Amino acid sequence: MGSSEMGKDSNFTDEERKSEMDIIEKNENSNKKTRRRKRSSIFPRFACMRLDDEVSVVETPSGECSFDVEASQNGHAPPPPHLVVMVNGLIGSADDWKYAAKQFVKAYSRDVIVHCSDSNCSTLTFDGVDIMGTRLAEEVLSVIKQHPHLQKISFVCHSLGGLVSRYAIAKLYEQGSARRACGEEMECSLNGSTNLCVEEVSKRKIAGLEPMNFITCATPHLGCRGHKQAPAFCGLYTLEKVASSSSWLLGRSGRHLFLKDCDEGKPPLLLRMASDSEDLPFISALQSFKRRVAYANTSFDYLVGWSTSSLRRRNELSKCRNLKKGDKYPHIVNVDEATSVSNQEETPTEAKINGRKSNEMEGNELLL
Repeated sequence: MGSSEMGKDSNFTDEERKSEMDIIEKNENSNKKTRRRKRSSIFPRFACMRLDDEVSVVETPSGECSFDVEASQNGHAPPPPHLVVMVNGLIGSADDWKYAAKQFVKAYSRDVIVHCSDSNCSTLTFDGVDIMGTRLAEEVLSVIKQHPHLQKISFVCHSLGGLVSRYAIAKLYEQGSARRACGEEMECSLNGSTNLCVEEVSKRKIAGLEPMNFITCATPHLGCRGHKQAPAFCGLYTLEKVASSSSWLLGRSGRHLFLKDCDEGKPPLLLRMASDSEDLPFISALQSFKRRVAYANTSFDYLVGWSTSSLRRRNELSKCRNLKKGDKYPHIVNVDEATSVSNQEETPTEAKINGRKSNEMEGNELLL
């Protein structure tokens, strides 16, 4: 009797254990679902963080240190048509963008392939904006050859990489024309006739692709010379002068950033990049992108000031206490639409570089 009772008790205990395990598994599954719901309820507020954890990301070497990041594709899915080129800043590398590239692909798995550039890494970033821009342009062309299905192109750049990319797109800029029908029984804008005619339409491309987005983050568009552009110098003229005299420490890039270059008697490169020069169509290339955004740090960036990275004059900056947060992106403040500058406000490029007023120097670059 005793042994049979013990057997019953042990069987009953096993059943209890099984039921407890089932309950635990159900609770874990419900907790996972709850976490997913919470995550999905939070991330839609931030469109830039609309991630899909089920997307597997493939990282493919594209050069010595560069790599392409894209979603793993099944046999039926078409390849992504949009190339996003990510460019590092001073003493940076392609690895700086690795995490961002993966998150970007997870958010837009069917649309983009991200290339993290390595043509200008480490001490190569001392070679100068023009040399680095030429290298980047060559790298972009080689990437496009590897992906012949590409149709669109965008650039996401950090710090000095923004200036390098602006030079590169000027090298890659192509302008052609196409002919389209004006429409039947419509007056043609070319010759005024009512016959079926064609109209010339300008087509602007970057390396043969449709330019979409050009985005810079903390890029010193106005350079670092004077005007309190580098907060680390505390706005002291003496420190800014010492820094300008020491620009050679950063090689040719330092001379470009501090507007100390005068190649063949020409104005500084950054000043020439504020318009279409004899050499390259800097502004036309930039204007070809459908969307152009400059992100600037309002505080805690001691190397690239708010003014130079946002293309504003000092008197155009808002007070920190008056910054307005956006509804869509709470971490982005003081969003301003670009305004064109009239011809009367333009400053001649031939104006003297040395001794000019700060608003004059800024004015040339603000034509962007």
